[in-house]
Amino acid sequence: MKRLSVHDLKPEDSLWLTFKGAFDPQVAQKSELEPFLQALEEHADGWMPDVAEGKRRRKYARAAIWKALKEKRDGDSTALGLYRTKWPALDMSLWLWLPPRPPELDITVNVQPLSFFAEAERCRPFVEMVRAWASRYPVSHAIAHSSDDLILADFPECGRDKETWYRDGFDKIYEVCWLNVFGPKLVESVGRERMLSTPAWRVEELPNGSVLLVTWPTVADFASKEARLAQARAHAHLRPDLDQDTVLRTLHERSVMLAPVEPRFHPDVAPLLSRVVDDIASHERQRKIAELNAWQPPEPEEWRPADSALPPDVEDPERACEHYRYLAEHLVALLHTEVPSVFEATPESLTDADFYFWREEFPTSRLREAIDERAVPAIGAYLGQVLVRNLGGRWIPRKKLEEVQVLVGNRVWFPFVRARHYMRSRQALLDYSLTRFYRVAERHQG
Repeated sequence: MKRLSVHDLKPEDSLWLTFKGAFDPQVAQKSELEPFLQALEEHADGWMPDVAEGKRRRKYARAAIWKALKEKRDGDSTALGLYRTKWPALDMSLWLWLPPRPPELDITVNVQPLSFFAEAERCRPFVEMVRAWASRYPVSHAIAHSSDDLILADFPECGRDKETWYRDGFDKIYEVCWLNVFGPKLVESVGRERMLSTPAWRVEELPNGSVLLVTWPTVADFASKEARLAQARAHAHLRPDLDQDTVLRTLHERSVMLAPVEPRFHPDVAPLLSRVVDDIASHERQRKIAELNAWQPPEPEEWRPADSALPPDVEDPERACEHYRYLAEHLVALLHTEVPSVFEATPESLTDADFYFWREEFPTSRLREAIDERAVPAIGAYLGQVLVRNLGGRWIPRKKLEEVQVLVGNRVWFPFVRARHYMRSRQALLDYSLTRFYRVAERHQG
């Protein structure tokens, strides 16, 4: 049974919930967790987990939950993961902290994509689920919001160093999210009357003294002007020491960072850059697209006019060409598992290799000696072979690899020199991409 993890998908904004509630360890665990599971099963509209995982993976069922918690028991804690096998993806965890530690029920929910919650009909059951949990398990503070926006807000540290965050926790309201549960201590610090008069879509006092506050009917449009205004109004109301316009300006700045940017990449490297931005954390993606829209790959310098080519200086040119093919096979051996297209030696396989090296941060994650002695010759030979195979190129052998050329049309190209430039740094993988080198050579094929 294969579960669908958010980590297996293209990075995308998700709905993130964190909930830390108290429970009674004197009550039988099954009875104490019954309200948690009941609310989940009743309100997880369209994103209900169908996999429960402890040390083993099982189909979701109450019996599977109890088995997972039993087999994951480790001293003063136990835990399980809850997942889905179908879209939308779900990563959900339940931790139980047990005596002698203060008993705590720690829940995280991560549903991807956030757009799944674009309709109020999807959001309302989610709110009801959290309300049921917060009514049954006293909580000091719980939130649900866009995961991308939480990262930009530096939540939960909110500008504090980790030592201060660990010491003080939520001693005051540092951020107002789409959904919030404020425990009695936070409510009293603000003033119950002030808390209950917060301008928000929903404000409700729970039986245990906590307050549920939801700023806006839907979470997927959290970055809209209207939703941001509601968020700022609530925050400034709960923190009279804050200026609403300043809070709103900060929220709008975050919205701008997340606003979609249309890719306008250089056509030679557009397929590569599209994969690069898809691999970047979703909260950084739009800024990266804007940066790569403005960036232009440098013109390749690793060539000469054909009439000034260096002549062969080896005794056996065919044996030298065989050596280049042998070196190219080294790259096939290195990449074939991660980049199966490398067997084909096509322009597309160059793009696949470019992306692999970029994703792996290859120039800085491997020993420099190994890169210079093995990777660079293999990459240069493979690049030359692609020119030979696809553009009708011809090797011009030389004793020194950096002088070896491939004749294509009215130019000779230096693939080993390109490979050395390429492996200097992660940025060099884009500046000196194999894809760009090939496309320029293709245009001068003659």
